[in-house]
Amino acid sequence: MEITSDFLVLGSGIAGLSFAIKAADLGTVSIVTKKEKSESNTNLAQGGIAAVHDKRDRFDYHINDTLVCGAGLCKEDVVKFVVIEGPERINELVQWGVDFTKAKNGNSSIYDLGREGGHSMRRVLHAKDLTGSEIERALHEKASLKRNIKIFENHIGIDLILESNLRPEIKKDRDKCLGAYIFDTQRNAIHTFRAKFIILSTGGAGKVYLITTNPDIATGDGISMAYRAGAYIANMEFIQFHPTCLYHPDAKSFLISEAVR
Repeated sequence: MEITSDFLVLGSGIAGLSFAIKAADLGTVSIVTKKEKSESNTNLAQGGIAAVHDKRDRFDYHINDTLVCGAGLCKEDVVKFVVIEGPERINELVQWGVDFTKAKNGNSSIYDLGREGGHSMRRVLHAKDLTGSEIERALHEKASLKRNIKIFENHIGIDLILESNLRPEIKKDRDKCLGAYIFDTQRNAIHTFRAKFIILSTGGAGKVYLITTNPDIATGDGISMAYRAGAYIANMEFIQFHPTCLYHPDAKSFLISEAVR
């Protein structure tokens, strides 16, 4: 079977859903996700999102905190961009229905801001201790209102379709990505998804390690597909992980909050 849309998004976490919601105003969107639509790293994230919202806080403070903690490994222009864009992205999530925990009277922010390691100010917005789950709920609700978005659950990406695979005379520097081959696990069938734009929002590869707090779905499929298609892969030592977990040899490890650490 062949499915055609303007945009093909692989992954249904915060990145894929945020893109899809905006892209739906420009054309049709197919979202492919390997398990149920809410099963993602995003859904399991607990602590919150750091952004400048306290009236006493400054972008410069947040930028400096990040660079200090980065110990010379951060790209300063990227840090500045992410920090400065942060509050606006938070406001966007709020407009889409995310209910961050509000502050009690007397605070200098409308939100209850936490303070975690490396931060000189309180700037971590959260939704109780289930921030990711709340974000995922709101984004799925918003996406469901967009008629141009269709979500394909239990579909696993196999490989990207390159024009050079179909036409050997195409040179690599002129190659194009035309879509992806996707495995439908419920029907035991491989489908061809074609699109004008293909967006990989597939998360990390934590499960390539023996011990990780990442969910079972974090198997690096998107990274592998991109690499096979010719993308440059860098800084793989920074794969998403959480430094503290409760480990038992006969049970599944799970994350221990930074608040405890």
